[in-house]
Amino acid sequence: MTPSSPLNQRFVDETAVAANRARLAGLNDPPWLNVEVARRMAERLTLFKRPPQRVVDWGARLGGGGPLLMAAYPGASHVVVEPTESVAVHSRGALGAPWWAIWRSQSRSTKVFVDSEPLKLSTDLIWSNMQLHAEKNPPALFERWAQMLSPDGLVMFSCLGPGTVQALRAVYAGQGWPAPTVDFVDMHDLGDMLVRAGFADPVMDQETLTIQWDSPQALCDDLRLLGGNVSPLRFRGLRTARWMASLHRALESLRGSGGKLTLDFEVVYGHAFKSALTRSVDGETRVPLEDIRRLMPSARASN
Repeated sequence: MTPSSPLNQRFVDETAVAANRARLAGLNDPPWLNVEVARRMAERLTLFKRPPQRVVDWGARLGGGGPLLMAAYPGASHVVVEPTESVAVHSRGALGAPWWAIWRSQSRSTKVFVDSEPLKLSTDLIWSNMQLHAEKNPPALFERWAQMLSPDGLVMFSCLGPGTVQALRAVYAGQGWPAPTVDFVDMHDLGDMLVRAGFADPVMDQETLTIQWDSPQALCDDLRLLGGNVSPLRFRGLRTARWMASLHRALESLRGSGGKLTLDFEVVYGHAFKSALTRSVDGETRVPLEDIRRLMPSARASN
């Protein structure tokens, strides 16, 4: 993948992303799917053999993993990085939402930053749950994470993959409508981006979660709670009541043999340690001097 690859600059409407994040951050609870994925991702924290001294939760308010990280690492310094100031306001406890109040009571010293700030942080663990699929330039974000991580630091993230709501995309295509979602990045491409950013041996895997609803309205309501459509190619403006009725009729094709409307969500998980090697833009590999000394026969003999 080259710097000019289309995967570096995804087709994401950043204005729509910001508006959706502000809307969702004002709700009492994070998106329902994010909370479930955070629970599943927290089971992988056993990969970290030594308790981290500092943890950065990237996109904490909507990620829903704050209480899990606090419970796993109560002695660590916890830092939150939010995408916008409007989301950061809610992260600082402005609304006092129930789940957030629990986190706040456990660590009153949690610091909240906005990712547009110059972040001079050094951390052992960066956790980002269900936020990466809204990023327009994932490689640039991976590079920022690599710069923030201490030696042997770990990044863990989850996001939606290309197998997400494929049946819904088919419904829209059948009606001649624009796509209902952005194109999600394949996990192998994300792994390549991590390597280029300076991470060692990234591990990527995925699982498919099947969600069912009783009615088209319930399905639409839940999808809106996940953030809505942020594709630049989406319908512009508000839809009419007539169009909404036609959408509901079209969604009836999603009913399975059990009578429920069914959609699949591909969830991608990734983790990688920061590499001791750094690679320059021209492809030259650079090895830290201390690592070279440890590799020298004379150094090994003296240990």
